[in-house]
Amino acid sequence: MKKDLRPADKVNILFCFFLTVLTFFFYRNIHSAGYLILIYSSMILFQVALAYIYRYNSILTNIRDIIFPVVSIFTIFETLELIVHNVNPQDIDYLLIRLDYMIFGFHPTVALENYMSPLLTDIIQVAYSTYYFLPISLGIALKLKGKHEEFEKSLFLIMLCFYISYLGYILFPALGPRYAMHHFHQGELEGLILAMPLHNLLNHLEGIKRNAFPSGHTGIALLVLFLSYIYARRLFWVLLIPILLLIIATVYCRYHYVVDVIGGIVLTVVTIIIGEVYYNNYLKKGNVKSFMKKYLLSV
Repeated sequence: MKKDLRPADKVNILFCFFLTVLTFFFYRNIHSAGYLILIYSSMILFQVALAYIYRYNSILTNIRDIIFPVVSIFTIFETLELIVHNVNPQDIDYLLIRLDYMIFGFHPTVALENYMSPLLTDIIQVAYSTYYFLPISLGIALKLKGKHEEFEKSLFLIMLCFYISYLGYILFPALGPRYAMHHFHQGELEGLILAMPLHNLLNHLEGIKRNAFPSGHTGIALLVLFLSYIYARRLFWVLLIPILLLIIATVYCRYHYVVDVIGGIVLTVVTIIIGEVYYNNYLKKGNVKSFMKKYLLSV
């Protein structure tokens, strides 16, 4: 079994196990704790089962490579609403708001209201929504190119980035400016056609999970951009502008404070460093120094 569990499988199992232990430890605080433990345990068992049987059927291979990772990431994200506030009830929005003000001397989400227009809001909101397709687009691009090793490594790094961000939400719960600074803003965002339906849809789907810090949107988007630059250069140029707009949208659309975005940039760097140390040790070839030298020179 050891050789059949990829790094991506292991990080998924490890984080599900961590959440199982965390839920068990805070069993009395978390509503539906037994239900959550059942979900996490089932995901672990299913991941192990896929490691054994995926090679016998091409459909199972696609489930293991694309469908199950996506399901795992979104399922775990959905469960955070039941965990975060019950494990760590002290939101840190006051601190993030203060840090933003210390850096700029004003509140960025409020200051951006001077530059808002319905058309711009539509464009920015659409760019923000592309986040959900970024990892999948990279995975499909690598699959179509037959870059299997690159796909495996990218999948591992992306899942690691997601789970580190989820850990950040548990350690540093924050609502974000759309909720915590509602009284600062001069009314709601206004778009032409797409902005408000998308904004309302995302609010409904994401709920209130206290997932502002660090900005997972920034972290994942930059990681996908980094990996596409290395492994799928054409995709990099396609994604460059949408991702830059997405990062602007995190503050413009009041999802994140600027310090959340800075945290997201740090999240990308930390993911690459931790991921490379583990991945190269796992494969027993090279080290993080040779990796950084190789790709810094390619840039």
